Amino acid sequence: MPPSRRFSSRIIQAIGQSKILGIRAGSKPHRFIGIWAVVAQGRVFVRSWDRKPDGWYRVLLQEGYGIIQIADRELRIRAVRTRSERVKDAVDRAYAEKYTTPGALKYVRGFKRPQRRASTTELVPT
Repeated sequence: MPPSRRFSSRIIQAIGQSKILGIRAGSKPHRFIGIWAVVAQGRVFVRSWDRKPDGWYRVLLQEGYGIIQIADRELRIRAVRTRSERVKDAVDRAYAEKYTTPGALKYVRGFKRPQRRASTTELVPT
């Protein structure tokens, strides 16, 4: 897949406005789970709160692909690990701008911790 492949502006807008993104990681059948996703620099990013061996994040990294559910659609995605500190800073800001309720602030701060920041993953369409 070419690195320039991106979601449509309609999908980017839907993800940007939605508080929860449904994801099913890997090839094994299971239910969609809800995660927080943000749009930064016109791209879609996610972070894992915990890194359980059988959790969505580990499966997504191992298999490299999955499906997201947004705006009544299911879209196949590929996971791309993010190493750029500049991009991670933009993702930090995107989480802080999107999730602003008092209850969310604990998680926004927690997503800045080194281990969670290291889990920054871009989702791209396949």
